[in-house]
Amino acid sequence: MKTTHKNEKLTTITHVGLVSKPHDRSLRMYFEQIKEALERRGVILLVEEKSAALFACEGVTFDTMCEKSDFLISLGGDGTLISVCRRGFAYAKPVLGIHAGKLGFLTDIQTDEIQSFVEEIFAGNYRIDTRMMLEISLHVKDKVEKIVAFNDIVFSRSKISHMTTIKAYVDGELFNSYYGDGLIVSTPTGSTAYNLSAGGPVVYPLTEALILTPICPHSLTQRPLVLPVDFEVSFESSDDTVIVVDGQDIYNMSDVDFVSVKMAEKGAKLIHSLKRNYFDVLKNKLHWGNL
Repeated sequence: MKTTHKNEKLTTITHVGLVSKPHDRSLRMYFEQIKEALERRGVILLVEEKSAALFACEGVTFDTMCEKSDFLISLGGDGTLISVCRRGFAYAKPVLGIHAGKLGFLTDIQTDEIQSFVEEIFAGNYRIDTRMMLEISLHVKDKVEKIVAFNDIVFSRSKISHMTTIKAYVDGELFNSYYGDGLIVSTPTGSTAYNLSAGGPVVYPLTEALILTPICPHSLTQRPLVLPVDFEVSFESSDDTVIVVDGQDIYNMSDVDFVSVKMAEKGAKLIHSLKRNYFDVLKNKLHWGNL
């Protein structure tokens, strides 16, 4: 899978979908700006029903919005964008993240750039990057539940007073047992999230790789591991371990036989400004190079 489609453009723009950060009525002024900028171009804005309730406008279901829209807008922080990408995974619609949150690694368009960047989109001055996602399979007897992750899947101890053991397998062969607070399996995009806090490597987001980072391991010989995406890695634990997907969904390891993780067949498409430079993002967000 190629992760950068430098020549990919939107062929038509007649409908655009919008999802906002939940429960934040202060975003209404930005919603109005988005709506006005699109309507000037004759574009119909479809607002997801929960977001519409915030802005006191007509809304549609998330699925209807995805089906009819040429691209989607996420208005909020990185968490909102991640949720939109996961929920809309089956529709493979490009997503534009407008930053109205805190950190903003993914949502690079600022609120004061809304109207100007809408014009840039119609002028073709943008790019679409495809970010790798994870396909996670929860195996329970003869059944398999599949979910997707944008940033990471975390195997974590459920109690502060106990450590957990997580066994990791490649091609059915045990290659490591992680004993400690847990384990993070991250995408390159997610490398600057929990993975970074746990001492894992920063990996360029358009790389294709699986990143395994132990969380406070009992043994100092345990280190982060970067694997090519050809691998499918399986995990099991007999301890009281929880599974957290993108910080949004939680499962109990005791409810499944094992969990397998691999690269999803398709990724999340993000619309970015041509001015966006990932290394500038790192310098700004992580304060690299500051004396």
